[in-house]
Amino acid sequence: MDYGKYRYEQSKKAQEAKKRQTVIQVKEVKMRPRTDVHDMNVKKKKIVKFLNQGNKVKVTVQFRGREIVHPELGAEMLKGIAEEMSDIAVVEHMPNMEGRTLTMVLAPKKSKTK
Repeated sequence: MDYGKYRYEQSKKAQEAKKRQTVIQVKEVKMRPRTDVHDMNVKKKKIVKFLNQGNKVKVTVQFRGREIVHPELGAEMLKGIAEEMSDIAVVEHMPNMEGRTLTMVLAPKKSKTK
């Protein structure tokens, strides 16, 4: 067997495999505990868009100044988002406080029709 032909076939197989694979990105949506209702709806639409594209979404609530005294407000926001997105997303990482930020990661649900 010709070694050059073998290497050529292997590179073609690798090219095809690379073409078929999907790269999942982690998109981030930032908000504050005092984010208003309309702004939350806009951010929820962005989250739905990212999840439908097949990307993971990192939802971040940043606390500034005296807002850090009430982390339960941010936790309620993230809990509400998780409940609303439960039909299209699954919570990969539960809300976690890291310094002055509260983060949660949502991943799209696996579709059964593939």
